[in-house]
Amino acid sequence: MDKSNEMTHKVAILGASGYTGAELIRLIDGHSNFDISVLAGERKAGQDIATVFPHLRHLELPIIQQIDEIDFSTIDLCFCALPHKTSQKVVTNLPHNLKIIDLSADFRLRDASEYQKWYGIEHHSQDLQKEAIYGLTEFYRNEIMSARLVAGTGCNAAVGQYILRPLVDQSVIDLSDIILDLKCGVSGAGRTLSTQLLHAELSEGAHAYAVGGNHRHLGEFDQELSQVAGQSIRVQLTTHLIPMNRGILATVYVIGDPKAIHKTLSCAYEQEHFIEILPLGETPSTHHVRGSNFVHIGVSADRISNKTIIVAVLDNLIKGSSGQALQNANLMFGEVETEGLMMSPLYP
Repeated sequence: MDKSNEMTHKVAILGASGYTGAELIRLIDGHSNFDISVLAGERKAGQDIATVFPHLRHLELPIIQQIDEIDFSTIDLCFCALPHKTSQKVVTNLPHNLKIIDLSADFRLRDASEYQKWYGIEHHSQDLQKEAIYGLTEFYRNEIMSARLVAGTGCNAAVGQYILRPLVDQSVIDLSDIILDLKCGVSGAGRTLSTQLLHAELSEGAHAYAVGGNHRHLGEFDQELSQVAGQSIRVQLTTHLIPMNRGILATVYVIGDPKAIHKTLSCAYEQEHFIEILPLGETPSTHHVRGSNFVHIGVSADRISNKTIIVAVLDNLIKGSSGQALQNANLMFGEVETEGLMMSPLYP
């Protein structure tokens, strides 16, 4: 795509050799006014994109370099797709006139003590942590428009909040009894080699992880839902790793009238581009959103009176991460919010 117009914004992607980095490259290539000027990845420095991601070899892209070699003087926007704990150190040293979208967990939690609780280390950039705007686009749109630093949400936290935020806000469910069951694709664990991610360990099976309130994304649920409710809310969450490459299917169990819940969600998202509320009683599949920036949410009545089951799906690498990041970047630069993101899901 020819991007030689005067309105083109120069983009750097730090952590370009990971899954979210690859998706950022793919999405930005289809954007009219964002141009990738810099790719960085410490372990892949000196390599071209065809070596790291052969599926992107048709693109004309810069050679991957180390972060400390980058000249940021001509860069307008920096996507940081770096590991947790590393990102805060890098972001702290970036120029202050640079707009930044961080895809790690390092700036999601406003309270430094909560960050230390969930991630096990002290936060070393607390001023930036306080400055960061939480990146759940549909609920922080106005703040994101004027932000310098946006903290992308966790993918599990995003899908759960799309279900729960409107219901908590409108008090149509029992806030003391919320259960989330999430099935997660393996790409959510990143591209780093791990025994549990080997084909022989993962295929033909599934397992729960971070059971009993140990999942790090619970910090986001605690922070965000409690803020919406004006009181402390604690949800039950169990995540399961299943043998699919990408996607999250969230099943949420709540106490409340299914018709009222369906109406609340329908009203909350009727003007949103990417969130679809299905007809009452219909449930979505991860196949229906794969490779897209869409979220599908279905509401069904349980056989037990006044209990409701809500199922939502999103692509963890797109709406749960890189697509969300590009949607936020569009807001930060006054672009059309849907630019580069209206591709249909891949099916089958």
